[in-house]
Amino acid sequence: MFVALLNLLFPAVCSGCKGTLLESERLICTHCRHDMPFTQHYLNENNETAQKFRGRIPVEHASSVLYFNKDGIVQELIHNLKYRGKEEIGAIIGEWYVHDLKNVEALKSVTDIVPVPLHIKRFYKRGYNQITSFGLTLADGLGKTFNNTLLKRSTFAKTQTNKNRADRAEIIGNAFEINATQADNGKHFLIVDDVITTGATLEACAKALLKIPDAKVSIITIAYAQ
Repeated sequence: MFVALLNLLFPAVCSGCKGTLLESERLICTHCRHDMPFTQHYLNENNETAQKFRGRIPVEHASSVLYFNKDGIVQELIHNLKYRGKEEIGAIIGEWYVHDLKNVEALKSVTDIVPVPLHIKRFYKRGYNQITSFGLTLADGLGKTFNNTLLKRSTFAKTQTNKNRADRAEIIGNAFEINATQADNGKHFLIVDDVITTGATLEACAKALLKIPDAKVSIITIAYAQ
């Protein structure tokens, strides 16, 4: 009875449109779910995410789940995931995508799913890494190892949102280090992140992992910023 009263006074709202959720809905309403701008990148090896890395680093597969448009539903979802502690959003999106990824041939050899790490200062300020729930859901659905200790962010930098690729690449540079052993040789690492803009951060992560002998990398993000 107390829970029912609480729901009446403070009804659960959609993390996308802020409308009241039905009892059968979880964080994201059915209307927002149907309006989601899915990229369908997994169906096309030459998709927009993959094109970010062409001629820069070798990737086995690269894709994003959704298109990110300013002031759109996806921006609101990412903001809730990243700054308002609604980590379950990452898990829900991971559940949507994992079924499609099971049919991607290039991902069948993936051994470890590696989240883009936060610097320790940002992690303690935020209290969590926003991409963890997404990565864990993919790891569980694909039967892979979630490895959040292999990659470490060694330098702290302010947000890079308003910088172009060249500026980001210069700032990020060698921001990531690896904590690898001989057991990691020859593995296929799937790097996951929330939003891809210029691709500089993911490129830096991939370059660090590719220092491991015979390593391969793939990349998946929740959203692609147009």
